[in-house]
Amino acid sequence: MSRPILQAGDPILRGKSKKVKMFGPPVAALVGDMLDSMNAADGLGLAAPQIGVPLRVIVIQMPGEVDEEGQEISPGELYTYCNPQIVEAGGEEEDQEGCLSVVGYVGQVKRATSVTVKGEDVTGRKIRTKAKGLLARAFQHEIDHLDGILFIDRIDSPEKLRRIGRDDEEQDNYPA
Repeated sequence: MSRPILQAGDPILRGKSKKVKMFGPPVAALVGDMLDSMNAADGLGLAAPQIGVPLRVIVIQMPGEVDEEGQEISPGELYTYCNPQIVEAGGEEEDQEGCLSVVGYVGQVKRATSVTVKGEDVTGRKIRTKAKGLLARAFQHEIDHLDGILFIDRIDSPEKLRRIGRDDEEQDNYPA
């Protein structure tokens, strides 16, 4: 079930999320709602606080393969993490980001170019991912949400934030 995505200014987005301690069907149902909400908004990632649930859960769906007409022929890889932690980070690059909770804006944000993330899946099984590029950026962005940090907090000067229109094609290319 798709849920409304909270917008900047909502106090839930600024709180620190609680660790998932009980795994199983309730967490799987939350993840299902998160995926529905993220897909309805054409996002790349979503953190549970963005739909009003202050738990340490994130989902990221990488872009899939597309044909010459731009039609998706296979979905991209899905990452679902409970209690994610970055245990290793390397490099640094500045690139553009947007967010489903800060609609209409993109900004230049410095992030690590590679990260190793550990956590649990919806059943509580330990998982680990080494990520580079867009996936590394998405993990950092979503984990920030769990600590009450929005991408706009990481922009180091006002001229690195810009407003975009609803029809701006670029908007679909950024993590949420």
